[in-house]
Amino acid sequence: MRPLLLSSSTSQAAAVLRRMTVWRMLMKLSAVLGCASDIGSAQVVPALPLPVTNAAVASGLIDGEPIVFSALGMDSTKRWSGITRRAHSWSAGSPRWRQLPDVPGTVGRLAATAQVVRGRLFVFGGYTVDSAGAERSVANVDIFEPRLNLWSRGSDMPVAVDDAVSIVYRDSLIYLISGWHDTSNVRVVQMYDAVRDAWFAASPIVWRGVFGHSGGLAGNTIVYVDGAVKQDSGTKYVLERQVWLGTIDKRNPSVIAWRAGVGHPGPALYRAAVGRCGSQVVFAGGTDNPYNYNGIGYDTRPSRPSAMVFAFDTRRGAWLTLPALTTPTMDHRAMAVIGDKGWVIGGIDAGQRVTAAAVQIPLKACGK
Repeated sequence: MRPLLLSSSTSQAAAVLRRMTVWRMLMKLSAVLGCASDIGSAQVVPALPLPVTNAAVASGLIDGEPIVFSALGMDSTKRWSGITRRAHSWSAGSPRWRQLPDVPGTVGRLAATAQVVRGRLFVFGGYTVDSAGAERSVANVDIFEPRLNLWSRGSDMPVAVDDAVSIVYRDSLIYLISGWHDTSNVRVVQMYDAVRDAWFAASPIVWRGVFGHSGGLAGNTIVYVDGAVKQDSGTKYVLERQVWLGTIDKRNPSVIAWRAGVGHPGPALYRAAVGRCGSQVVFAGGTDNPYNYNGIGYDTRPSRPSAMVFAFDTRRGAWLTLPALTTPTMDHRAMAVIGDKGWVIGGIDAGQRVTAAAVQIPLKACGK
């Protein structure tokens, strides 16, 4: 396994900052033009063509238009044989999703995470499951170019992870926070420069590693909550109730100042959907009972999805409780945010059913 490249040198940090300065100017111009706040505010995301859960969902703007991606995951069988390589996209104004070329690889993956950066989709990691139930974390970075309808391969993650939190900083740097690696959780934070296709080490989290945690970024503040930890006896994995905030150093983005935050509303959560709305990091759905990929908890009880929606306002430093989901859902990582609406795509709903639904979350002033 390749070691992480350290980003602490002056020349490397300066190069990253130069690129981010240019893109910061472009982002300010975009905000003036209103492209992020008004576009797509009246759009309705349709249901997926087929039920899918545990997919890598991401959204963003391409040529000024909103687009949503769903890739990988598992079908309604909830069996290893139903883990898929399928990928779809939805563009503003379209009545249906478009099928994309399958994600590269010989088998599908679960618990991958995805982000849209500069008009391209980046899909990170995940794990495979074979017929005997053996699971393996993979280091893949798969990149989809919508304008060419083609996949390419980026540099592998130094540490293969699944069930990690991913965030994007200034449309340039993607951070993978903690997660599971083959046999245990890891505390590493891996920073990927999407322009240079290069990996760097960022400040690791300061508490124990987790998987299935939920988190996002607003401004330069990372917020992640909860997640599962390994037990030596009894139930194999249990939820760790926690809130952590990380401030990214604007001068050296590999440096993150981590600190504990105040508790969030409701119970601890596993695999909630997370998105950004203005200065708020919004959490929706998930469950209070960590589970294997079939939806059955490690305590042998079927996990029940939550309808709860709450947000952390990074400007005010406070938690907000938002209106509940119309349909409880779990088995997510990211939500799509389009204009002033969030959308939770697919997942597992009540009764342990894998769904194709897109559940709407009314939000306010996301462009501010």
